[in-house]
Amino acid sequence: MEEEFQSQYGPRWSDQRVGRLLGALVCAVVALLLALIVVVFIQGWPSFAHNGLAWFGPGGNVDEQLNVISQSAETGAGYVYTFHAWPLIWSTILIAGGSVILSLGAALFISVFLVEFAPTWMARILAPVVRFLASVPSVIYGLLGVLVLVPFIGNHLISESQKASVAGVISLTGYSLMAAVVVLTIMVAPLMVSIFTDALSSVKPGWLEGSLALGVNRWRTIWKIGVRAARPAIVAGTVLACARAIGESVMLAMLSGSTAFAPNPIDGLIFVFEPSRPLAPTIVKSSDQLSSPPAKATLFAIAAFLLFSAAIFSLTGWAARRSMNKYLAR
Repeated sequence: MEEEFQSQYGPRWSDQRVGRLLGALVCAVVALLLALIVVVFIQGWPSFAHNGLAWFGPGGNVDEQLNVISQSAETGAGYVYTFHAWPLIWSTILIAGGSVILSLGAALFISVFLVEFAPTWMARILAPVVRFLASVPSVIYGLLGVLVLVPFIGNHLISESQKASVAGVISLTGYSLMAAVVVLTIMVAPLMVSIFTDALSSVKPGWLEGSLALGVNRWRTIWKIGVRAARPAIVAGTVLACARAIGESVMLAMLSGSTAFAPNPIDGLIFVFEPSRPLAPTIVKSSDQLSSPPAKATLFAIAAFLLFSAAIFSLTGWAARRSMNKYLAR
């Protein structure tokens, strides 16, 4: 029987052989990831070593510093590494943090509606639409933002008096913190909705039915039982959205503005109309300077900071999910 099976379907793979193959594949992926981390940090270390903790602090114009760093390789007077990344870090915190907070609230309520309150025919239509929106390339969102949102902000939301009040410092054209946050929210929300809906749909029906049988209304049941049971997945979706937000480059390079400016909340309402540039778009904008050793080290230092931030988000999400899983297992 075994010989007939092998002659028809080829030699049978044992479970042990498959396990070794999959183990080798996992080890190869982990090795590539570790190699990536090591290479990025080694390449960026000269920038960290020359600046110390001042690398993360304020001081001077970031664009001017990048120009000086890049040109220092051509002067022959020695490499310059002086760089203060705080405006870029602050811009990343504002844009990524604002978009994730807005997306979390919107995605949670949309997911609850799709799972519990939407008619079956509507849920069947909206589910693939949400997944399609989550897979749309970011450059498409950026193009729509440039053609629609940026002109609307520049022509209808920013007054001439506001433009004149900061004319000596920056130019308010619509490429702004607001445009970046709005479009990034639209980008990451479908990703969170697709994860949240799957999590809410997998909650044990008996838990919800028991609550409804006790006379608790549908909204309180899904919020107090369904959402709480799905918290590990909600945390995972939020962490994934954070990683997507801080690593987004092309769309933010198109919409946030080409100036490495740190928007100041003290400025009032005009604060949301000020241009800014996060860390990832700075790498895209300065990629033509990689031929300069000090500029290359600076850009790799920015990449190392982004990689470290993504790792912190992942570890935090993993720890939070473990604690929630223990709570739900009781």
